[in-house]
Amino acid sequence: GGYFIVNGTEKVILVQEQLSKNRVIVEVDPKKEIVQASVTSSSNERKSKSYIILKKGKLYLKHNVLSDDVPIVILLKAMGVHSDKEMLLLVAGVDEVYQEDFAVNFEEAIKQNVYTQQQALDWIGSKIKINRARQGGSYKRTHIQEAIEAISSVIISHVEVTNMNFRPKAIYVAHMARRVLMAKHDPGMVDDRDYVGNKRLELAGQLMALLFE
Repeated sequence: GGYFIVNGTEKVILVQEQLSKNRVIVEVDPKKEIVQASVTSSSNERKSKSYIILKKGKLYLKHNVLSDDVPIVILLKAMGVHSDKEMLLLVAGVDEVYQEDFAVNFEEAIKQNVYTQQQALDWIGSKIKINRARQGGSYKRTHIQEAIEAISSVIISHVEVTNMNFRPKAIYVAHMARRVLMAKHDPGMVDDRDYVGNKRLELAGQLMALLFE
């Protein structure tokens, strides 16, 4: 921190300790029996936090833009991963233990009658919390358009989507899911929030700029 006099006014700079941005952190909530991987995405446009959580043996995406948690299989289908086998390998690799853990997630898509990318986008779009009144006029976006915008620029926003290519983001989601499955079996894979490598020290940028004017 620091103490300064600027134009006769006392100014104090406080250093804030924050978890690193754009870094996956794996945690366990013993009370709720939930394992989760979270990432605070920070880009020029926005900052938001996304979670991949394991509850009752199944994986879901959790984000404050969504009214309900989204089954990971539906999310990956929306991102263009069509084949169940490809999805299984993307998340679990060739490890039979992880494959068995992940296989139960396919039931969620079947329950919701979601089999294609368009159906997945429409399903996710129906779960997005928006103020429909602000759209006004005769033009209103469809569920599919809303889902595309949310997946492209809101959910895990630091991973860019260009020309509707969701592949890099799908790989990132699969990586988060794999970290969760690993932590389920090995407590040593859970991150320590207090570890200095998972933190950053943030200064008051506007005040620093003022001091150096």
